[in-house]
Amino acid sequence: MEYAAAWLGLKGMGLLPRWAARFAGEKFVQMAYWLRPPLQRVAMFNLRLAFPEWTDERREEVVRGMVRQIGWMAGEFSQFPKYTRETIKKIVAVDGFENFDCARRRGKGVLFLTGHMSAWELAPFVHALYGNPLHFLVRPVANERVDALINRYRCLSGNEPIEKNRSARAILKVLAEGGTVGILADHNTSWGEGVFVDFFGVPACTTSGLARIALRTDAAVVPGFLSWDATEKKYRLGFQSVVELVRTGDEEADVVANTAKFTNVIESYVRKFPDQWLWAHKRWKTRPPGEEPIYPC
Repeated sequence: MEYAAAWLGLKGMGLLPRWAARFAGEKFVQMAYWLRPPLQRVAMFNLRLAFPEWTDERREEVVRGMVRQIGWMAGEFSQFPKYTRETIKKIVAVDGFENFDCARRRGKGVLFLTGHMSAWELAPFVHALYGNPLHFLVRPVANERVDALINRYRCLSGNEPIEKNRSARAILKVLAEGGTVGILADHNTSWGEGVFVDFFGVPACTTSGLARIALRTDAAVVPGFLSWDATEKKYRLGFQSVVELVRTGDEEADVVANTAKFTNVIESYVRKFPDQWLWAHKRWKTRPPGEEPIYPC
């Protein structure tokens, strides 16, 4: 039922003008969030952990902003078939492109470090519309019809998906050809896939794949995040300079050190735009050996 609703909702919003699609997406996500108390509890728990000095009123304000951003993303996603390189200029501004271009000119491929900020699906779509298609990691949606529709929209501007469970060889091939791979590196991962580094001062199991690939290929790691500029009433896709890797010769230590560097970059964005990050996720779920679960349920 949920998958059918998602399919119909996406198709339906696509028929609307952009402003109406964003409005419909926001109202739909508000309702869906209200119907999911567990998600509400997780978001507030995470915010108390990350910002213990805040009042609950401030945290609730941030949650409302998060829900709004996700809803707007749903609306934007539905409009992908309508967007062109010319029309997208009115919706998204690109800052710091020279940082990405400089990294690309190294010739060893680019790892696009990003996270679940604002309308994150829009970031790679826009990047490709401006002439820089990339490959991105995905987890297949259980419903094949919905999965096919979502990936078709994601690839309309020239991007290509890489299934996350079969990604290593494909990523190495793309980088060897000087291509770009986008990696969302801000969610909890399981033992065996990640290492523990601090996120808001609390150890968080974080994907180690990005650091391992960067160290082995010498691909440039370029942070790129989307944010909503309320003053300009448009999104901004901002690229930072290349994250220079720590190389001591101890591979495992270097993986941890570089994963920590990448996570610090992500945390800086979340602190700057707290109402634009996806708080309704158990970011600290996986715990170090012997440590009790951090979430109450």
